[in-house]
Amino acid sequence: MKIFKNKLNLKKEISKADCISFVPTMGGLHKGHLSLIKKAKSFKCKILVSIFVNPKQFNNKIDFQNYPRTIKNDIKVLKRNKVDYLYLPSFNEIYGFKPKNKVYLNKFSKQLCGKFRRSHFEGVLNVVNRFLEIIKPKYIYLGLKDLQQLTLINLHILKNKIKTKVIKCKIIRDNNGVALSTRNFHLNNSELKIASNV
Repeated sequence: MKIFKNKLNLKKEISKADCISFVPTMGGLHKGHLSLIKKAKSFKCKILVSIFVNPKQFNNKIDFQNYPRTIKNDIKVLKRNKVDYLYLPSFNEIYGFKPKNKVYLNKFSKQLCGKFRRSHFEGVLNVVNRFLEIIKPKYIYLGLKDLQQLTLINLHILKNKIKTKVIKCKIIRDNNGVALSTRNFHLNNSELKIASNV
């Protein structure tokens, strides 16, 4: 696995590939992420995973600071799963340029959890738009766990006629029925039981 922190070096490397399958993450990798990678392997493209905790999609600074970061373990997991490329950009790497496409934020962003998370989806689309411009993947793999996010990203791609296809991947659940999520790392056993009942 080749690791890149510089987008120019990354772009030079991936330009040699016939096609790229892109799995965007914020790290804290679990079986849900691995299911995306497994799906990507069936498409016969080089697999590129990004790890970037995007500050612009957090409504609370403390939430951003406390988001689980397990980079050493994540790298081991990705190597073990034979990922081709890992992109570990800094904030300036991602936000230090003006993207060609404008973010298209469909009105669906104001519904469901968008009612309670002001500017969250705008932050998600902003960073995904930038990743797509840097990487230009043939496919992007997104979990149905985040259905609203997946839908908004797909609408943005269609609106801007970006040549990337969204591949929808099934929800992966723990034995207790709770959908796997990096934020679950913060839950203790009693809280996981409550989540299971929900």
